[in-house]
Amino acid sequence: MKIDKVKLERLRMPLLSPFQTSFGTETEREFILISVYGDGHVGYAESVAMESPAYNEETIDTVWHVAEQFIIPQILKEELESPADFSKMFSWIRRNNMAKSAIEGALWDLYAKQKGVSLSKALGGEKEEIEVGVSIGIEPTVEGLLKKVENFLAEGYKKIKVKIKPGIDVERIKAIRETFGYEIPLMADANSAYTLDHIDTLKELDQYGLIMIEQPLAHDDIVDHAKLQRELQTPICLDESIHSVEDARKAIELGSCKIINIKIGRVGGLTEAKKIHDLCQSHGIPVWCGGMLEAGVGRAHNIAIASLSNFTIPGDTSASKRYWAEDIVEPEVTLSKPGIVAVPKEAGIGYSIVQEKVDKYLLDVKVYK
Repeated sequence: MKIDKVKLERLRMPLLSPFQTSFGTETEREFILISVYGDGHVGYAESVAMESPAYNEETIDTVWHVAEQFIIPQILKEELESPADFSKMFSWIRRNNMAKSAIEGALWDLYAKQKGVSLSKALGGEKEEIEVGVSIGIEPTVEGLLKKVENFLAEGYKKIKVKIKPGIDVERIKAIRETFGYEIPLMADANSAYTLDHIDTLKELDQYGLIMIEQPLAHDDIVDHAKLQRELQTPICLDESIHSVEDARKAIELGSCKIINIKIGRVGGLTEAKKIHDLCQSHGIPVWCGGMLEAGVGRAHNIAIASLSNFTIPGDTSASKRYWAEDIVEPEVTLSKPGIVAVPKEAGIGYSIVQEKVDKYLLDVKVYK
């Protein structure tokens, strides 16, 4: 793969409504759109880093810096046989997984377009459609939460994920179960807000038949999660603790979780995401694809990875209209059927960039040759 040029565009898009987690509240999403040019084609990807180092140690500024200073110069100078070689080429860069993932993702899209196949097929995906769920932030009131759950169930979403934190947890889950019953697929996401001191509260959630509790304890922990999992009937799902296939292997061996959430940016790219998928499949650990409030390009990458066979739990890749008044791709990501997104068959990500909309939200742009 000979790369002719790379373009970084920094965008800021307003969210339709505020999205609150234990990290804080977001009213807009700032991100970097990456374009990689080669052999008459363009590959696209998004960085999912946040403005502040709240989810992990990276930020939008650090992603831009690492891409500009270390990754882009090397891929313009040295050819790759395929995107699968990228992680080996840049293994010398410690962490900075979201920076690496952003460039590698654009290379995967470019590679698939050069080969004339969909990104899904290039990754080994088998599904023609994927089931999707929706993530609901911490609502100001129980009534507001129940209304949102009602609306999303009416749209056919296959999984309801509710953000929780100490003091805003058991009451919310109980209210959903009492209102909508135990048949709806329901999970709670704690975003590392608890400690083992909260074990009694977490054990209270067992009675509500949750699919999982996601990342209840510290963002870098697998030891205490193993202790907690032994005390809970509800499966623990690890998110922030898993940055690589080695992290996943250790967590599985320790019994720290029964499910793993694979986020492409968190683990350093599509190649590592596929490795984690394969490892989990060999151990009977189901996986699903989490979301980071992506715009259309990032959603397209999530759809592609979720087409692999062991993504058996609906992910967070809801329709564009869930978060955006307008997206930067066409067609926008939509539900082909209630709770279902079709996996594109066109070459690459299967969505086109609408440059006029990119320009509308553009903060900065730089081209490297």
